[in-house]
Amino acid sequence: MHSHMDITEKLIHWYSANKRTLPWRGEKDPFRIWLSEIILQQTRVEQGLPYYLRFISTFPGVHDLCRAPESQVLRLWQGLGYYSRARNLHKAARQIVHLYDGVFPSSYKELITLPGIGDYTAAAIASIAFGEPQPAVDGNVKRIISRLLDMEENMNSAKTYTRIKDTCRELMGHHDPGTFNQALMDLGAMQCVPKNPRCTLCPLQDHCLAFKENTVAERPVRYKKQKKKIRHFNFLVIETDRNGCSYVYLEQRKHKDIWTHLYQFPLAESTGLWDESTLPGELIKIFPKQKAFTIKAISPPYKHLLSHQTIHARFFKIQINKDARMESNSWISIPREDITLYAVPRLIEQYLEKEF
Repeated sequence: MHSHMDITEKLIHWYSANKRTLPWRGEKDPFRIWLSEIILQQTRVEQGLPYYLRFISTFPGVHDLCRAPESQVLRLWQGLGYYSRARNLHKAARQIVHLYDGVFPSSYKELITLPGIGDYTAAAIASIAFGEPQPAVDGNVKRIISRLLDMEENMNSAKTYTRIKDTCRELMGHHDPGTFNQALMDLGAMQCVPKNPRCTLCPLQDHCLAFKENTVAERPVRYKKQKKKIRHFNFLVIETDRNGCSYVYLEQRKHKDIWTHLYQFPLAESTGLWDESTLPGELIKIFPKQKAFTIKAISPPYKHLLSHQTIHARFFKIQINKDARMESNSWISIPREDITLYAVPRLIEQYLEKEF
């Protein structure tokens, strides 16, 4: 590898000419930088952009976010997935207001103690908003450094992570750390992409050992993850009529599992999806006292992919008479048209758009 200064100069020079125009670029307000980083954690830029703009127009500062009810924050977040991000965002805003009098903590050390802020996000905020020399290492950066140094080590090990961080710290040198971190992020997003990277246009091509050794496609080295868990969800879309108004039932997810606090139709999880032939028997088990129900519609199977599990789901629309005895006290009944007021998982949103 050539001198560090050489690499960094080329990177910064490339960045100043090619950087992406993003609404949080050049931003020094730590609140906005934090918001953009949390949204982009598991989300592509073009998908996250409208959410970022909606959030800052609804919550211009940390006090506004702190005051909002959690339900409003979740509603705005709907469709972005990984809802713990939104819940932690809200919790962190409350901590900043209550513990720091609403002044955003300015050091990596304090930032990393906030909910939802890990090593990468703390480093990004500290370097971009406060000029603290902290390398922000995410998947993009791991990929660039592993190719630059032609690293054969497993990317998922702590030792490798430390080596990458140390390399970034050296490369950063006395340059503006925020600019350096953002330059690496953009290089990873625009040139040094996972598949078919644009090596011919890369400013660091002369310094890249993987390019020299022709191993770019094999870097970074990843080891196999465990198999995804498969689950089967049967949703009961139960409709009743009262005083000429149509009601449906919802329940809120409480347990330590996916979609905590979001609402869903009453759910029965099973080893395989129910269908036309098995549904009547299952309904009798759920409503032993309820004789009259009409099966109105059975949805085709839906498949929903999460990072660690695959959900197969079906929605069963059932009409029951109005003096129905509901077995479960955790269900709430709401007027059918009020369903849009509740934050629901993306899977249910898709059903509502298509068939409800």
